[in-house]
Amino acid sequence: MSPLDINLADLIARLDAEFPDADHLARVSEAQLRNRTLADLGDQLVDHYVGKAKQAGASWSEIGDAIGVSKQAAQQRHTPAPFERFTELNRHSIVLAQEAARTHKHDSIGTEHLLLGLLGEPQGLAYEVLTSKAGPEQRIRDAIEEAMPPAGQKALRGHIAFRPESQQAIQEASRASADLGHDWVGTEHSLLGLIRAEASPAAQILRTLGFTSEGLHETVKAGIAERPAKGDK
Repeated sequence: MSPLDINLADLIARLDAEFPDADHLARVSEAQLRNRTLADLGDQLVDHYVGKAKQAGASWSEIGDAIGVSKQAAQQRHTPAPFERFTELNRHSIVLAQEAARTHKHDSIGTEHLLLGLLGEPQGLAYEVLTSKAGPEQRIRDAIEEAMPPAGQKALRGHIAFRPESQQAIQEASRASADLGHDWVGTEHSLLGLIRAEASPAAQILRTLGFTSEGLHETVKAGIAERPAKGDK
């Protein structure tokens, strides 16, 4: 019995229901996209508990044994990354950004994809800030889609690289967190990172929607203060 509340029949039924008119090859492509997303989420699940084990004092040898790999392989795989301090919601927004790039058949993850990822996390503070200021979610999605590059010819498999402006936005998210004195990087910090990457498509979209860097900073600061616990979970 699977330990998860999910099974193959459910996945097949959902894909068939969402793409009733798709041919067999189109369903193969969609299944591959979902396979990659599930794999990414699985990696994040393992990373989460590896972090917990390290905090509890476990050695890399012990973690390697638990994963079924060598100490060196475990340490190399779980070396602190740009997303180490990202909240679970924010890490999921990155997965959603990657999925958006695949769906649009783009060969890299741009800031517009990152913005779509934040919009796909309704529990995140970024979503609350976006929809409170810019109006309905669909209006924001329309603005992002309008700024999207044309769709590519074929969806990529495996890892999709970040564009330089996306890497800058991710770095700015960590700086925004530090500026606010936080030890986590939530969706709200990623939103600040996007507008701080001033020349990026996402920053231009946000300005079109009425946001400014200074105003967004104050809105995020106030939004965090109103939440009962730290930022995103």
